[in-house]
Amino acid sequence: MAHPEEQYLALMRTVWETGSERVDRTGIGTRSVAGAMLRYDLGDGAMPLLTTKRVYWKTATREILWFLTGETNIRPLVLQGVKIWNEWPHARFVRETGEDIALETFVARIAEDEAFAQRWGDLGPVYGKQWVDWPTYERRADGLYERGPGVNQVREVVESLRSNPGSRRHIIEGWNVAQLDNMALPPCHKTYQFHVAGDRLNCVLYQRSCDVALGLPFNLWSAALLTRMMAQQTGYEPGELVWMGGDVHLYLNHEHLIAEQLSRVPSGHPTLTINRKPETIFDYEIGDFEVHDYAPQSPIRAPVAV
Repeated sequence: MAHPEEQYLALMRTVWETGSERVDRTGIGTRSVAGAMLRYDLGDGAMPLLTTKRVYWKTATREILWFLTGETNIRPLVLQGVKIWNEWPHARFVRETGEDIALETFVARIAEDEAFAQRWGDLGPVYGKQWVDWPTYERRADGLYERGPGVNQVREVVESLRSNPGSRRHIIEGWNVAQLDNMALPPCHKTYQFHVAGDRLNCVLYQRSCDVALGLPFNLWSAALLTRMMAQQTGYEPGELVWMGGDVHLYLNHEHLIAEQLSRVPSGHPTLTINRKPETIFDYEIGDFEVHDYAPQSPIRAPVAV
């Protein structure tokens, strides 16, 4: 039986060898294909954690826990040593102030100066804001509109999975068209739909834009982790993660990463244990998660396109 990771490597090879070469938003250039699918069985603790390079699963886990708080400022991540969102507010700071400050210096100021972080560390209404506080508006008697109570999509899906498992509306959506221009980066992994089959909870993730080399390893882990958490909270066994990509691409300046990773052979079958069941899905902590049998090959570094 083929190793589950082989489908990821096959996708990487297909995109690199057959993708259409195009100029992209970042100016770096990509090779891109339209549409792709990966499927992973999450039974028996299995997780889509790549072994052909090290994936920093704790970093990805801290990010998903941060999403669930509804927070949009990078400071809580910075204080935990999570660097994955730093480039976007740094670029905004340099653009708006004209101050040519090094990324490391900027991040240090975010950590040390709360007022500076409040001004420059916010990403706008990105993932977590939409997940747990989707904005609503109510019409007043004078005909004007004012902000209504936010919608906690995550809480509503947990409740609907418990009360109406056969529903086709177990959806968490991040693509709020009215607020895209206010986001540092519009959501890439945008739509999560959960599906109950017997005693198993499946998740279908649609990702509109996918950086196969750097983003997808994190996205697969995070989606599988969210599925595991949702399953535990709603009383189901973990089922299947079905990942679907729209614009699936590789950056031209990642050629060294691609060649090295495609030369490697996956091995081992990492598993995840969740050590406790918190009262709600919003109460998990990083110490609740434990990965077993993970012996990845060395990291492969490449620049992030901003």
